[in-house]
Amino acid sequence: MFNIHDEKRDAFMLNKSFGKKGYDWWWHSFTALDAATGEEKTFFIEFFVINPKYGKKYPVFGQTQGGGSKNEKPSYVMIKAGCWGSEHVQLHRFYGIKKVIIRPGTPFIIKAGNCFLSENETCGIVKVSKGGAARHPEWMSDAGEMEWKIKIEKQISYNVGYGAGKIMRELQAFDMYWHAEGMKTKYSGSIKFNGREYNVIPDKCFGYADKNWGRDFTSPWLWLSSNNLYSRVKKQKLENSV
Repeated sequence: MFNIHDEKRDAFMLNKSFGKKGYDWWWHSFTALDAATGEEKTFFIEFFVINPKYGKKYPVFGQTQGGGSKNEKPSYVMIKAGCWGSEHVQLHRFYGIKKVIIRPGTPFIIKAGNCFLSENETCGIVKVSKGGAARHPEWMSDAGEMEWKIKIEKQISYNVGYGAGKIMRELQAFDMYWHAEGMKTKYSGSIKFNGREYNVIPDKCFGYADKNWGRDFTSPWLWLSSNNLYSRVKKQKLENSV
């Protein structure tokens, strides 16, 4: 089986060939409650790294508008934040690889400007103006603002098994790897999204955390997650199920 301690020790997987053609991302998705109305909303936060071997002090985009050339591969750290629902947005903030701290050991850390991620917490701010989004299609971003300060408590993990074990990771045998360390995760903290305050309360908000890396993406992609399950048979909430 995929050893949890191995996953933490090898948290940054973009070595060997993956360093020149590869990505690594850490994904968090969870609900939060509007501080004024109590309405539930689902948010997401992602820290994404691509092709670090080509990294510079500034982000190099896949499109030439981003300051790169046709001979350069994209290389950057991207912080993605946003939400689903009636006000759905995805907001992107970019950093040059050489401007970012990535510590792959235990404790695992990524620090990009005032955006931070570890096994136990994350904080940051992503702000994109309407003008900036319009002038920079290479940002692939909507306009808006999101700020967060969140504690992370991973409760139930899903181990893929041999395919994502240490030997297969070292061989880089597959185009894509996946490990859901936080198939069920408790989050707590606060979010400010487009001027509104949201509270993240562990027993009322439900979340999921995983990690993907490799040289190519699965297509098509269908992703479903549920960690607030109720048994109609037993007529009770399933506390340890996901």
